[in-house]
Amino acid sequence: MPELEAIKAAVDHADTPIAERAQQVAEIVRRTGGFRWVDVYEMTSTEVIDLAWSGPAPPAHPRFPVDRGLTADAVATGRTVACNDVRNNPRYLVALDSTGSEIIVPVTDATGEVVGTLDVDSVDLGAFDDATRHALEAAVALLPPL
Repeated sequence: MPELEAIKAAVDHADTPIAERAQQVAEIVRRTGGFRWVDVYEMTSTEVIDLAWSGPAPPAHPRFPVDRGLTADAVATGRTVACNDVRNNPRYLVALDSTGSEIIVPVTDATGEVVGTLDVDSVDLGAFDDATRHALEAAVALLPPL
């Protein structure tokens, strides 16, 4: 699962631009978690905006309305949303045609407001179990300084 110490080290370099730190986080999560694709997004009140990604292709939706996709559910509830079969979920925004599962973990600030998300995709169906969700949530807990 994701290396928390490496993520913390990447996030804590305040003198490094946010986009570079987000890129390091995306790469660490993808590499150490064995995932196919990872994206770090930031939020405005109306949009979800790509900060950095790691994987075989750029995000199909580098910007999209906050009320679209599985991300809308994560933002509305402030809770992780896992979809272990995206082909059967009409809310899924296609990122890569071969995606089988997706998990969206919200990043919250000190007040509990969702300020970003960590989006992780897998080609496999049923890829995200409770252990994976907990590991990704532990990684996301380190991201608010971004």
